[in-house]
Amino acid sequence: MNLRHGHAMRFGVLGPVEVLRGDTSLDLGPRQRRVLLVRLLIEDGRPVSLDSLCRDLWPADQPAGAVSSVRAHISRLRTVLDPGRQGRSTLLVNGPAGYTLKVPREARDTALFEDSVGRARAALRVGQLPVARQEIGVALGLWRGEPLADVAEHAFAMREIARLGAAHQDAKELQTAILIQLGEAEQAIDVAESLILTAPLRETSWALLMRALYATGRSVEALRQYERFREMLATELGLDPSPGLRDLQTAILRHDGVVLGASRPSDPAVLGSVTSVPVASVPVASMSLASPAADPGSAFSRGLAVTPFVGRGGEMAQLTALLSDAVAGCSPWAVVTGERGSGKTRLLEELSVRAAAAGFTVARTRAGQALGGNRGISRTGPVFQLLDALRQDGADSSRDDVAQKEPLGTLVRELTQEPTLCVIDDLDQARPGFHSLLRQLAEVLREAPVMIVCTLRNADSPTSSPLLAELALFGATWLTLEPLTVDDVAELLVARGEDVPPEEAVALHRRAEGHPFVLAELVKLPPERRTGPVAQVPAAVRNLLHARLVELSDPARTMLTYAAADGELLDVGLLADVQALAPEQLLPLIDAAVTARILVWDADPGVVATGRYRLPELARDVVLSTLTPSSRQLRHAALARELAGRGDADSVRRLARHLRAAGPMAPAAASGQRRGSVL
Repeated sequence: MNLRHGHAMRFGVLGPVEVLRGDTSLDLGPRQRRVLLVRLLIEDGRPVSLDSLCRDLWPADQPAGAVSSVRAHISRLRTVLDPGRQGRSTLLVNGPAGYTLKVPREARDTALFEDSVGRARAALRVGQLPVARQEIGVALGLWRGEPLADVAEHAFAMREIARLGAAHQDAKELQTAILIQLGEAEQAIDVAESLILTAPLRETSWALLMRALYATGRSVEALRQYERFREMLATELGLDPSPGLRDLQTAILRHDGVVLGASRPSDPAVLGSVTSVPVASVPVASMSLASPAADPGSAFSRGLAVTPFVGRGGEMAQLTALLSDAVAGCSPWAVVTGERGSGKTRLLEELSVRAAAAGFTVARTRAGQALGGNRGISRTGPVFQLLDALRQDGADSSRDDVAQKEPLGTLVRELTQEPTLCVIDDLDQARPGFHSLLRQLAEVLREAPVMIVCTLRNADSPTSSPLLAELALFGATWLTLEPLTVDDVAELLVARGEDVPPEEAVALHRRAEGHPFVLAELVKLPPERRTGPVAQVPAAVRNLLHARLVELSDPARTMLTYAAADGELLDVGLLADVQALAPEQLLPLIDAAVTARILVWDADPGVVATGRYRLPELARDVVLSTLTPSSRQLRHAALARELAGRGDADSVRRLARHLRAAGPMAPAAASGQRRGSVL
């Protein structure tokens, strides 16, 4: 480790675990001992119980002598880390709550990394560029490889690995910004290009790449990179770039030296994040409501996803009928609910195209935030946010004297001047003040050519409930987007020009669970990689599921690894037995996985109280991918041992499968019992 502090001992986890005394690297012993050291290190001075250490060191198959083994490893670590102690160790101590590794903050490479990054950021802020460059170089020089490399496959390390990975990305972005300010744009391009390969959906990295390219005179290439990111973002997440990145694009088009030459990494255009989707007002056109065609040059048609629009014909028919009601002055409201990725935004984009073609003014907001011109997200009150969405001249409604004196009256007048569609995405994410405004509008807009349609993920959100209750009394149309059907999948494949057998549509539907976002990602893969034994998990889907897994506790993730090894349907009794848990200890872990949308509860038809827990195919593939081959074999072996005592036909069949999958780890007793059952 390249550390400049003179501590007697220094601990490094920014790569394989390393402990230095002076310039000498200590021999930490076998792998399990290094894993134990890392487990204690990442707790940052908090105690870890003996039971937790045993579970973390042997998550799949804990040996009978696990407790003795941990204590022996602790003793050996004390000898290595604290050889000159007199009596009890003050470095690796044991107390009522467990074992604690007391390492000073300044002796950790993670702390030195964070401190150097902080100093680099502070130096850049006051214009001390050479100091900033030196400090960020020191920070990045501490990295020796992947963080926590010794425990990458262990569930207990997932959160810390993710945190350190994000911190490393932040530091590299800061380094890029410093290089740009120093005029070393070519080197900055190299760093930025490596960043977008590592994390292709981080907008900050793309903004820095655009700035570096512009600084070398490659403005056309900088604009191409913007289009590349915009298309990727729309395809992967259904989002548009943030206002800051669009402002940067505009500055490059205009060669705006003020924006491009004087910005600092604290500016939104440089260190912005993907926080919103632009909200646009669509110019009116004179076409009939029935026409699904859109002007190919309109804002909405340019933003529509490339996946064919299928499976929402009934919902679209209902919404189109409400547009006709709006023309007649009936002021209809609609609420569209569905989980993330269920197609709510896509449905309303299609509706907006039809409304604009029929002469409607279309205003769109996300979570109650509207964009006006190039001013970015409005931070004013709810009334002015809606006014900004309605107005197409880019003027700031909060500076309108008339609107200031009579805000609600001004909003109502502008809403009712001509047929208007107001689309409010992610209503459950909006502030309570925006909900109050909508409740007022529901009272006022009784006979006006206005249609208001809202989307939300959680229909039970406490912040949205009062508004939704009032809308129900006003007769709002309520649409819940269900998963697509097998016929919808077949229609999608036909629309893509693919001639596939019916069983392929069935298999694709099963793998995607009918989820539109997942389905759209799967059809991007080559046909042979979508389903079957060589099927892949699309990167966007994998990232989404990984993010959900990281939010779960270590015991819940461990439970899922056993469930994934066993198969699709959860055998709750088997999972409890193999982990030595009582059912009442296991069920909260299952509930957490259901809440995180990793597990699914399939209720029996007509009987909500009974059913089965299920681990869907894609989630199972992702969970299994977090295990090394040996860890997977250990889980199969542990499951085989528990199944060996069961005599029913299903258990015998599963036992045979687990014994095959356990390979060299297959328990001999279970193998013998299987042979006896066959004979």
